[in-house]
Amino acid sequence: MTTYWLFMLFSALLLGFIVWMLFFRKKKGVVRVDTFSDDWRKILTDKVGFYEDLPSKEKERFEQEVLNFLGKITITGVEMEIDDTDRLLVAASAVIPLFGFPQLRYRNLSEVLLYKGTFNADYQTEGEARNILGQVGSGNMNRLMILSQPALHAGFENEKSQNNVGIHEFVHLIDKADGGTDGIPESLMLKQYVLPWLHLVHRETERIKQDESDINPYAATNEAEFLSVASEYFFNHPELFEEKHPELYALMTKIYRQTP
Repeated sequence: MTTYWLFMLFSALLLGFIVWMLFFRKKKGVVRVDTFSDDWRKILTDKVGFYEDLPSKEKERFEQEVLNFLGKITITGVEMEIDDTDRLLVAASAVIPLFGFPQLRYRNLSEVLLYKGTFNADYQTEGEARNILGQVGSGNMNRLMILSQPALHAGFENEKSQNNVGIHEFVHLIDKADGGTDGIPESLMLKQYVLPWLHLVHRETERIKQDESDINPYAATNEAEFLSVASEYFFNHPELFEEKHPELYALMTKIYRQTP
């Protein structure tokens, strides 16, 4: 066989491999299914109070949103195996804050990395200063989110907890979608709510600094952290949030278009 025909054969094989990679190879970490299994439904019922409290029709919509998320976003365990519960809790964290906005999607996210524990600012799981539970990536980590697997699970295990790192980080991602992580997510917050929101944020921040609020003190870091911390509380323990912070609760029901 001449060199020309060898070259042509090699080119054809290479082209075929590229086509297979692009169109037929299932992307690792992406789950492509059309129906929601009873096993998955049980996991959500057991683990996700938000889902359990929904009426039947809304549960079906929640499940469809979970399938949509899992079909587009890669979820990867770093130096560990992950299972369906891990994937479903990540997806639930994503679906909950956008549930009042069926038309919105996470277009600034490609992959969620699950770490076996906490990590530091350099994304290292060994050594000192490993106190980070979750983070939205930037720079060379853009379009990535990192979550501590134990922290992700802990956020759903206690329905009366104010904390949920999955929801926290996905709210940051929603906030970031307009180009700036500033505590004013333009995709959700109508203009008429911005000034009332900032007024309540600044007032409650002062109460936090005076140790007169039950909101996690981390919320006082800046407006962006206040939004994410308050959203954890709002979705995880709405009854207590409404009792302790009725004005914030009322405004957040309008911002998120939900009454959890």
